[in-house]
Amino acid sequence: MLNEQDYLDEIQARICHKCVDGDGRGNCLLSRDTECMIKQFFPQILEVVRMNYSTSMEPYEAALRQKVCSSCINQSAEGKCSVRDDLECSLDRYFPLIVQAIEELDLRKRLSKSETGWA
Repeated sequence: MLNEQDYLDEIQARICHKCVDGDGRGNCLLSRDTECMIKQFFPQILEVVRMNYSTSMEPYEAALRQKVCSSCINQSAEGKCSVRDDLECSLDRYFPLIVQAIEELDLRKRLSKSETGWA
């Protein structure tokens, strides 16, 4: 059975080594007073992805803006986010890879439970 940490570990394995906020070896270079948005909002991110299923990113992104971005200190009441607009939000930057990782783990979990090998 997968838990939240299993998903986060998989995402970190796929993203941290290529993140522009890192050293290329998976180590974060954000200052101590700055938390990675992916880690900060991970429970909500997991919920957003698992409550949607689409071949398009639009439903995921809409749910992300509503559930996660709306509670982020960087977003204004009008929905504007200078961090996102400046392409500095790691969550926004890597969100498609996050969706892919979560959905692939869910699929593997379903396949491992299936006697036929079909999800």
